[in-house]
Amino acid sequence: VHLIPVNPIREDGLNPKSRKRIMPDLLTEPPAIDPVYEAHIYCNIPTIAERSMEGHAPHYFKLVSVQVLIRHGDRYPLYAIPKTKRPDIDCMLLPSRKPSHPQLEAFIKHMSKGSATQMDGSLSSLPRYPSHSLCEMGELTQTGVVQHLRNGQLLREIYINKHKLLLSDWTAKQLYLETTGKSRTLQSALALLYTFLPDFDWKKINMRHQWSTIFCSGSCDCPMRNHYLEEEQRRQYSLRVKNSDLEKIYVDMAKIVGIPTRQLRASNPIDSLLCYFCHNVSFPCTKTGCIGMEHFKVIKKHQLEDERERQEKKLYFLYALLATHPLLNQTVNRLQRIAEGKKEEIFVLYSAHDVTLSPVLSALGITEARFPRFAARLIFELWQDGKRPKEHFIRILYNGADVTFQTSFCKDYYKRSSKPMCPLEKFVNFVKRDMFLVFNSTSYYDACHRRPL
Repeated sequence: VHLIPVNPIREDGLNPKSRKRIMPDLLTEPPAIDPVYEAHIYCNIPTIAERSMEGHAPHYFKLVSVQVLIRHGDRYPLYAIPKTKRPDIDCMLLPSRKPSHPQLEAFIKHMSKGSATQMDGSLSSLPRYPSHSLCEMGELTQTGVVQHLRNGQLLREIYINKHKLLLSDWTAKQLYLETTGKSRTLQSALALLYTFLPDFDWKKINMRHQWSTIFCSGSCDCPMRNHYLEEEQRRQYSLRVKNSDLEKIYVDMAKIVGIPTRQLRASNPIDSLLCYFCHNVSFPCTKTGCIGMEHFKVIKKHQLEDERERQEKKLYFLYALLATHPLLNQTVNRLQRIAEGKKEEIFVLYSAHDVTLSPVLSALGITEARFPRFAARLIFELWQDGKRPKEHFIRILYNGADVTFQTSFCKDYYKRSSKPMCPLEKFVNFVKRDMFLVFNSTSYYDACHRRPL
């Protein structure tokens, strides 16, 4: 339901707009960013049941395909703050420890049996669930497993129980599964599938390996994409250098741990500090002092300001268009084939990273979206109009919120139409043609190799 604001009528019957204004509206600053609130959202700690808009459509519409792009769940940091003790987090799965899930115990048992599964190349050597008493760098935590058990359960209630997308006799041909070669993405995919599928059968799980974090497969040669990424990194660096509060915090933290400021900055302390924060573990201390919440707030606030400037400066957007075209093109081609009635994979899962989801959101024009939290999900639903079976529509949802009409290609359509979805051809035209207009090009190859004027 899209609510349209109307002028409220006051109790005395007067339209409030008719009153004389005593004070003019002053230009006010937007509300200040609250770094602690934003960090809590990023952690995505499983607590209350989530409300979601997936699977909502008029009763005469039929759901024909669902394509899901996820970020892996909560993980141990990829970087360590030098000369500090690593956060003490246990990556053994213990159903009795919070956060837990009713199916966690069964999941562990099932994962230890998976001998019949087909996995591409290096994936077969990866563990199927985390199991170290002190997490290894980048390892999925129990929280991360539970986040995706919950995602799978939520999607099962909507897509399997309500819409019967896959029946109990589902086949391997109805699924397309792809993950990067990290244990955290493989394990996140398995956790989601375990609670989502009508029956998790190892013989039907064929997991493909994607070596590129932007899922560009065989279309990765794109010099201009790399050019815009380098420009974007220069912008990031310039913003960081200008932030005197951030520099003071880095100097102070470097003194506490006894290393040069440059070395501390290079160790990307926010990644490590977020782990302490999300797991409610005290920040590290040394004989000289402790890293505290004030340090964390300043670094997190800068990160949020960087995201805001990134949206404004458009360099990242140009990078995103070129980075995500191969993945979006694959998605569109599959949706088109399904709309034509061809037997394609009706449930697709890509298990990926923040650096996968973030450019997809940017390329689609969803500028209001937050940076991908742990276990974020972006979903493309394909619907068939029961009254006009040749007509197909898509809905795009991000963490359960319908963002279809925030996309650049469907904003205007929404203003003119009563349909609660976007025609598939709008998405097709965007991916096949309109993505290249900003580069004054007509194809991906041309946009990738044409130098800007």
